[in-house]
Amino acid sequence: MRKIILNLAVSLDGFIEGPNGEYDWCFNDQDYGLTEFFNASDAIFVGRKSYELIMNTDPNMFAGIKLYVFSDTLNEPQGDNVEIIRLANFKERVELIKQQEGKNIWLFGGASLVSAFIEHDLISELLLSVHPIILGAGRQLFTDIKERVNLILLGSEPFSSGLIQLRYAMKPKFDLGMLAGM
Repeated sequence: MRKIILNLAVSLDGFIEGPNGEYDWCFNDQDYGLTEFFNASDAIFVGRKSYELIMNTDPNMFAGIKLYVFSDTLNEPQGDNVEIIRLANFKERVELIKQQEGKNIWLFGGASLVSAFIEHDLISELLLSVHPIILGAGRQLFTDIKERVNLILLGSEPFSSGLIQLRYAMKPKFDLGMLAGM
């Protein structure tokens, strides 16, 4: 089964973009393992706003990789490599895609999509590049999370720039109700 890995830059105070949608605070002075991560992925899950930002900034950024855009309002995707997934069949489509042969799937964002994936327990790992900056305002990474989510630290890697990458797995949930019939 393919892994769905959330890979995002985040400020020390938990923001993924500044108050005006800016991400100019993200370091680009070195690779930070992105090339290796990208080579281990063959699909990207992305929300509509992030997709539109990509298309307006660099439409060829993800050429040659399958893009799944989660939207109920987008009708005309740009490119043959783009497929739209609607809310009505969100979980079923994701589960089906996970079962297909292939490499890892990069959960690119945004925050609402991340929350939906957490709610449905669809994320395998989180790879968070924590930047040494406090933005004070902007778009928080974790929004609308209704229950506690326990994580298992898989590793961390500090960089000379002060950025630290944290890799977590979602801690499996144990349903005590399974023991009721024993």
